[in-house]
Order: sequence, then C-alpha cells, then structure tokens
Amino acid sequence: MTAGAPVITLDGPGGAGKGTLASELARGLGWWLLDSGALYRLVGLSALREGLNPGADADRARAAVIAQGLAVHFVPDTGAGQRVELAGADVTDAIRADDVSEAASRWAALPAIRQALLARQRDFVVPPGLVADGRDMGTVIFPQADLKLYITASAHERARRRYAQLSEKGVAANLERIYREIVERDQRDASRDAAPLKPAADAHVIDTTGEDVATSLEKIHDLVAAKGWRVD
Repeated sequence: MTAGAPVITLDGPGGAGKGTLASELARGLGWWLLDSGALYRLVGLSALREGLNPGADADRARAAVIAQGLAVHFVPDTGAGQRVELAGADVTDAIRADDVSEAASRWAALPAIRQALLARQRDFVVPPGLVADGRDMGTVIFPQADLKLYITASAHERARRRYAQLSEKGVAANLERIYREIVERDQRDASRDAAPLKPAADAHVIDTTGEDVATSLEKIHDLVAAKGWRVD
C-alpha cells in the first residue's frame, strides 16, 4: 500500500484507451488524476521547440534539466477530463500531435529523463487518492499501488481508433502508416532498458479490443468495488 493515500495505476500501450478510462475512474472516485504521459509529451514538445536531439550528449543533459523544471499545471476540465498547461499556456492539443508523441517516446527511453521525472510523479500522491495513467506506473513509479491495471488492445485496433480520430478532425491520415508507427513504438517501449513497457506481475490485464468505454469501465469498477471503494 502506498503512503499517504490509495493509488490505482493504469499502464499500457498508447491508444488502448487507458487515458479515457483513467479520467472516468478518477472522476467517479473523486480522486486526483496523474497523466504521466503528458509529462513526457511536455518534454518532447519542449525538446522539439528547442531543436534538441536525443542522440547528442549535450542535448540529453539539456532535456533532463527541462524535465526537472517543467512548469506544468493540470487543470480540471469538465469536458475533457483535465487541461494541461505549460508555463501558463494551454498545450492540451499541442502535446497530442504525432511529432510530439514520437519525440516523447524517444526521450522517454533515456534513463536520465525518467529519473528526472520520478520524484515529481510520486509527489502527486495526496488524499483522497490518485489514479495514475502511464506505462510504468505499476512497475516503477508506484510498485506498492493498491490496485494495478494493464490496459491493452491489438495494434490494428489502436491504429483504427487513431485513424478515426484524425478523420473526424478532418486530418488526412494513412491507416497503414499509423499501424507501422504504433508497432515500432510498441517495440521501442517494450525493449528499452529504462522501465520497459510490461504488465506488473500483480496487474489485472484488461483488453479493450472490440469493446466500448462503458464495457471496459464496468470491468474496472468491479475491481474497484472489490477493494471497498465507491464509484459514483
């Protein structure tokens, strides 16, 4: 059990639906929400803006400094779960861009960046409780979490969802390219030396392939109720 307040972790690959599920769960419990992926996306966004290269020693050192000093603020938003601000500017949409996602994945593979964000993530544990969404929440950041979930879906399903999202926004997209990028990112996240993507040994695995949010959320609510927590 974590000190100070209960913690529920949701880990898994991008596009599996864990962000939506984490947001809905936090809202229903009345707990705080940590979108750890947003922190890495903010590092990716900042690095892109400064033209940093993860292959250069000096740039890696600069990115670690950026990670330690991120002026980030998560603002509750009734419509979108929460708004992400960087130095007072709303970057909620900017950090979801494909180039930022790619950059975030590459920077997140570096031990120095993960170490720089470790303490910051743990500081989010405050009453009444925390729902933590990410890729290593249950394995590294909160290994003593009260409930661990691993949210997954097939690469084809996640590519289809991303294609639909972009199409709805009127953005031209190629389904095959999206699928290849997802597979490559999965392989990179799973094979990195620093906190590789994998389910915690004691995590409950929930596959959302072919399921709507309500169905997946119901499964999670059953696990939460078994812990004695009430979800409104």
